Amino acid sequence: MAQEYEQLLLKNQLCFPLYACGRKIVNAYTPYLKPLGLTYTQYVVLMVLWEKESVNVGQLGSTLHLDAGTLTPLLKQFEKKGYITRARSKDDERITVIHITPAGNALKKSCKDIPEKIAQGNLALTKTDAMKLYKLLYKFLEGNNE
Repeated sequence: MAQEYEQLLLKNQLCFPLYACGRKIVNAYTPYLKPLGLTYTQYVVLMVLWEKESVNVGQLGSTLHLDAGTLTPLLKQFEKKGYITRARSKDDERITVIHITPAGNALKKSCKDIPEKIAQGNLALTKTDAMKLYKLLYKFLEGNNE
């Protein structure tokens, strides 16, 4: 049977394999993060905080491509657990600055082996292919059309 709308075939969509791969990656992290009481989104927030120690909500959202509506409840949970503190910027009270606490930093030790475990068991890519994909995905995220 001829397809009248070829552009609507799932096999012709770039969005679908990106979506499916994203879900597959998040699912691969779940067995490592769940025992720590973390979701993948919480994990990437922690990664930014481990690297920067403090960041404002806008910078965090920009780095992770997440909106405030996603970040605010997560940050409130982290604050309740004692992983972060939130404070208004001294320079501009409209800006909320997030600081990682010693308890938040302590999670780093529990997470340190996760990237290696993911690379060993869940990626059907060579290191070279993984680096190519990494570069292409960031090119897409940054909107570079070079």
